[in-house]
Amino acid sequence: MAEVLIGSEEYFKGIGKIHFEGKDSKNNLAFKFYDPSQTVAGKSMADHFKFAVAYWHSFCNTGNDPFGDGPKQYPWDQSSDILTRAKNKADAAFEFYTKLGVNYFCFHDVDLVDEGDADLSTYRKRLDEITDYTKAKMDASGVKLLWGTANLFSHPRYMNGASTNPDFHVVAYAGAQVKNAIDATIKLGGENYVFWGGREGYMSLLNTDMKRELDHMAQFLHCAKDYARNQGFTGTFFIEPKPMEPSKHQYDFDAATVIGFLRAYGLDNDFKLNLETNHATLANHTMEHEIQVAVDNNMLGSMDANRGDYQNGWDTDQFPVDLYELTQTCLILLESDGFQGGGINFDAKTRRNSTDLEDLFIAHIGGMDAFARAMLIAERILEESDYKKIRKSRYSTFDNGSGAEFEKGNLSLNDLSKIAHSSSHPSLISGKQEMLEYLINQYI
Repeated sequence: MAEVLIGSEEYFKGIGKIHFEGKDSKNNLAFKFYDPSQTVAGKSMADHFKFAVAYWHSFCNTGNDPFGDGPKQYPWDQSSDILTRAKNKADAAFEFYTKLGVNYFCFHDVDLVDEGDADLSTYRKRLDEITDYTKAKMDASGVKLLWGTANLFSHPRYMNGASTNPDFHVVAYAGAQVKNAIDATIKLGGENYVFWGGREGYMSLLNTDMKRELDHMAQFLHCAKDYARNQGFTGTFFIEPKPMEPSKHQYDFDAATVIGFLRAYGLDNDFKLNLETNHATLANHTMEHEIQVAVDNNMLGSMDANRGDYQNGWDTDQFPVDLYELTQTCLILLESDGFQGGGINFDAKTRRNSTDLEDLFIAHIGGMDAFARAMLIAERILEESDYKKIRKSRYSTFDNGSGAEFEKGNLSLNDLSKIAHSSSHPSLISGKQEMLEYLINQYI
């Protein structure tokens, strides 16, 4: 990777390359725990995490919320010309990536260049030009595309969904937009492609044919998958579950719901899950629950890293800092094969009142350090403690005898009844939950 890639203007002045300085460093612009070359469980941190920067939150988010316009005025976002503004944004983005030292980024199509009031043909020309510019930046820096996607939720035409819209003309428009985004992803060497159905759901069943909409969504995904494969795309397709907001009930509610949908419609061989912490919270799950569901079904593709605010019932997309939660996540990652194709994308934004450009660096450094520290803690727990032994012992009665025969499918309900009648009353066996919760704190 190039030391630092700066365009015609340096946007993050006074900030150089971010280095690993160790846990005793007091420098806010240095890594304390994330050393990309350090080996954890036989693999470097860089390979475990494949950290990526979200183009939208990092370079497009102005801090607006439902109660006011955004207070952030980015220097790369001041030109009145759409393509000039897009190129300036790309300059800022690649300066940021190379100074931070990440190897990947992710984008929505309209993040790269504004759609504005352009028709499809005009927007396609803009997208072609900005992806030419972006590819040159990628070639010069060595930064790669973890995944691309299309924004099928922001524009008013998608108020009733995209692939699930009751108007076929909107579905067709969404198809054209996804085709463009897939083409852009392939052109930029994207390793994966994501579908996030921000409005693929319903507000009321009174005006919704849910079965028909689900059929349409599946058909749309098949069309997209077939097109991409025919164009030579060999990467993985991801679906990102989210239960609600903006729709009252989204069809990609959680990991289990999406897995069931993919299998029901024959999409499970090409699609895996891109899981997000804040979305797990909104579904009344934990992130470790969602990851475990995906791992158990061989469906863990990638992860959007952030956290929610437990006092707010919406997707606040804050940077991850909770070591206790992250350690439990890393325990599952280390005990599984990790991500299949994807990595950890920081789908997180600085707060509305964090208006200094260095805040963007500090937020990412803090998130990367939090994951690195959590993985180091998880590695020690797995290597030094009785964590695995305690959990395994809970199921020891299934390791031999009748329990083992049950797991093999060799016992009938009558067999179970006979065994119960010939045995003494089952004794109570502690789950040791408090001890295990305390164990994590000991290693933190």
